[in-house]
Amino acid sequence: MTGIDSVQLQQVMVHKVGNPSRGEELKLSANPLTLNDEIVRGLLTRYFLHPFNEHEQYHFTHISDLQLNEVYTYVSAIFDDPKSFTTQSALLAHFLYSKSTHAKVKEGELYVVQFQQVPFGSEYVDAIGLFKSETKETFLKVFPHGQSWEVIAEDGININKLDKGCLIFRQNREEGYVVCVVDATNKQNDARYWVNDFLQVTPYSNSYHSTNNVLGMCKLFISNEMAEKFEVSKSDQIDMLNRSMEYFKTKDNFQIEEFTEEVIHHPEVIDAFTRYKQTYQQAKQIVVEDEFAIHLSAVKKQERVFKSVLKLDKNFHVYIHGRKDLIEKGYDELVGKQYYKLYFDEES
Repeated sequence: MTGIDSVQLQQVMVHKVGNPSRGEELKLSANPLTLNDEIVRGLLTRYFLHPFNEHEQYHFTHISDLQLNEVYTYVSAIFDDPKSFTTQSALLAHFLYSKSTHAKVKEGELYVVQFQQVPFGSEYVDAIGLFKSETKETFLKVFPHGQSWEVIAEDGININKLDKGCLIFRQNREEGYVVCVVDATNKQNDARYWVNDFLQVTPYSNSYHSTNNVLGMCKLFISNEMAEKFEVSKSDQIDMLNRSMEYFKTKDNFQIEEFTEEVIHHPEVIDAFTRYKQTYQQAKQIVVEDEFAIHLSAVKKQERVFKSVLKLDKNFHVYIHGRKDLIEKGYDELVGKQYYKLYFDEES
């Protein structure tokens, strides 16, 4: 998140939340942090807010009634009555503790934070933040000792690496607020307690998530599914990944029929892609739209993981950016090895 210089850090509560299945305790703090040091306030604000992508928006949900979503209820109480901040933060810690029973869940500190003047589109709004630090790193501290210097090791938190976070904007209350989420640890489904069990959030149906979903689906189909069902070389896969990304970078709107015709071409592969779309939706429990406006921020995010590198043993990495017709693959019987032949005009 950018433009956070205006943000005001109002209150911060810290609670220690362990894993009850390992006999670890829940230790509640009685009072908010004392934040008289402006440098510390600035560092905390950056630690809390910098990792968020404001375009990636979610909202609270519940299987039967939104009012039964615990985090939604406790956060709403803080918005309605800021004096209840300490009480509601304890309830949030208790609820997180009850959801921290998976074997992979680590003990850590839960920060409940009240913000003002947080950038939201063209506005500045109030927000509540929930953050959990699980990963400790060792730092060296150098300090004077008489006429010399000493060094000691201390465990602490890297302020550039937020483990888990949730930022709830005071917007769209009836729909479950607007929520941004960070989950940098335990990303596997069996340990996604932060998103699924504790927060119970789901993405908003908007162009960002639609773009992100389709690009993610395309990458998995080309890298895994297509390779299993058809005889394709690695360079063919990279070529299709490049053409997929080029489609999203040059078009304003996504249309699935246009995409399959321009990028996939072959009818049997298009049929496999259509079937894979149904499987992908069921596995991810999402809806992949057939038409939507392309969101460039989502394209830039996915572009970082669309690899165009052809790795040949441990000797060569070939970066392929286009012109598949200038690459020729073959097998040399005398040498007993496969080869690629590359055609080019200039060397640089």
